[in-house]
Amino acid sequence: MTGTTTYWMEHAWLDPHVEPGVAVDVADGRITAVRKEVPAPPPGAVALRGLTLPGLANAHSHAFHRALRSTVQVGSGTFWTWREVMYAVASRLTPDTYHALARAVYGEMALAGITAVGEFHYVHHAPGGRPYDNPNAMGEALVAAASDAGVRLTLLDTAYLSSGFGEPPNAHQLRFSDGTAEDWATRVSSGLTDSAQVIHGAAIHSVRAVPADELSTVAKWAQDRQAPLHVHLSEQTAENDACLAAHGRTPTRLLADHGVLGPGTTGVHNTHLTPEDIALLGESGTGTCMCPTTERDLADGIGPAVALQRAGSPLSLGSDSHAVIDLFEEARAMELNERLRTRTRGHWTAAALLRAASADGHAALGRPDAGTIEPGSLADFATLALDSVRTAGAVPILGAETAVFAASAVDVRHVVVGGREIVRDGVHGAIADVGGALAEAVTALRS
Repeated sequence: MTGTTTYWMEHAWLDPHVEPGVAVDVADGRITAVRKEVPAPPPGAVALRGLTLPGLANAHSHAFHRALRSTVQVGSGTFWTWREVMYAVASRLTPDTYHALARAVYGEMALAGITAVGEFHYVHHAPGGRPYDNPNAMGEALVAAASDAGVRLTLLDTAYLSSGFGEPPNAHQLRFSDGTAEDWATRVSSGLTDSAQVIHGAAIHSVRAVPADELSTVAKWAQDRQAPLHVHLSEQTAENDACLAAHGRTPTRLLADHGVLGPGTTGVHNTHLTPEDIALLGESGTGTCMCPTTERDLADGIGPAVALQRAGSPLSLGSDSHAVIDLFEEARAMELNERLRTRTRGHWTAAALLRAASADGHAALGRPDAGTIEPGSLADFATLALDSVRTAGAVPILGAETAVFAASAVDVRHVVVGGREIVRDGVHGAIADVGGALAEAVTALRS
């Protein structure tokens, strides 16, 4: 077939099994055929030696938080003291510095096998809240950064209007606010178009940051466009207590009462929930994005992921504040956290955890046609080495178990997005020195 590229996978995870010798034909960015029992690379095929998985989906990212890594580990504190350091970094962002940082962060994600990211984006305006001449300049900087790094982006443009239950934004938060949900919708609707690489979605920062009578405006914007809608939900007990004091309802109940919940919506964290909250999320088909490394880094707690999934809430994974960028670690942590909490092993199979890191994550980002190696799916792959010091000696048929419980991001060797190699032999094709780019971008913000 003219214009077809064939990738030969030494081992491939074809959910839920690992198959040896798989040839995958790709045309126009999609998989057109999958052939098993191909013992050697066909003539002209691109060989991917190791274990090839569908490209991973990072369903929750705040790219600028990457500049906080290490610096927020000094001393003690809480989520709320950590937030003050985060505000200081946010205050220094410009469209140019944010592009440089996000480009490097998305490059780090690509090296980790992540082929799509959901950017929960709320730094919209200049310091003090003055709109840029281009009101979407910051969002467009993120779009350009993802394009440079070769990863797909779901830009979750975030409504952030209040410092908490009717209080006006504080000085740090003026950059985040459009004033009203209607003004947010007007800005988001101007000049933003979807493509194969970019989907524009929406986010409600939290019930404390969007007044209750404006929640439905954001939800309707997303529903009218069939766009993904995400919301930080019950990450902190203090937020739950304040919501109960202001509205006499939990945050989950408040969202349900204002039409926010549903199959197109994903709650991020979903940590401190009542049994009724879990039932509301599950019965509505609302997804749950767990971010275990951030949740433990910030001492948030362990969310009821098992109960949520049993209730009907699909699980996805995110690296959130980027304490680390490693979706294998996020998948592993979700299981191991539950083992610590319950003192019981085996809450998810390795295949189920990989599914959360791939197909279910892509679905949460508005791409139900990604995250599997099958005809018709987007041709996005990530190949793990099976001969590193972490993975050597593994039985190939147990590749899913090796990926989740032994491998790490540094074991990713090759990454393909839309049929095009963006990482080969652990080197990013467009950003030759991702570490150097990160160091330069973070140093510029600290200066």
